Amino acid sequence: MGRHVVRAIRADEWQQVRALRLDALRDPVAPVAFLETVERAEAYPDVFWQERTRGGAEGRGARQFIAEGPDGRWDGSVTVLVEDAGSVDLFGEAVRHPQGHVVRVFVREGQRGTGLTEALFAAAVEWAWALEGPALERVRLFVHEGNARAAGFYRKFGFVSSGRVVTLEDGGREHEYVLRRGQADTR
Repeated sequence: MGRHVVRAIRADEWQQVRALRLDALRDPVAPVAFLETVERAEAYPDVFWQERTRGGAEGRGARQFIAEGPDGRWDGSVTVLVEDAGSVDLFGEAVRHPQGHVVRVFVREGQRGTGLTEALFAAAVEWAWALEGPALERVRLFVHEGNARAAGFYRKFGFVSSGRVVTLEDGGREHEYVLRRGQADTR
């Protein structure tokens, strides 16, 4: 991981949040890693990025963590959304128990395999478990069936397949992986 600092974003860092997201969407694995395209993200107005950044920096609804190198460059990011019981998830299904939902995972190619992804996930999961009432029962994420590298990392970190599969509009399939509170860390 080197000398990176993993930390939550600040509300005034919307330009850096936008730049890192666009870099992520330009990555060669973006088509199987993200449900969004770079063209769509580039079209969002500044106010969209300002609101997304504020939402990922403050309150209980979400938190975005970044890995900042010694030169100030952001080399990775992970976001946890809080899905409260009774809400509807990103795929239109009712949420039965409070849970975290990991989204927008990205680590620059030159930083993959260095421990940076593990550090980002550790910070994100620690934040999720530390939330006060109602406590989150689990943290989950979805991974495209064509993204074996990501699925391997998630399993190594301790996530297990729930068996839930969501079919996307383009016919691709996303598999749900879950990390339950108190589950043994297999790292």
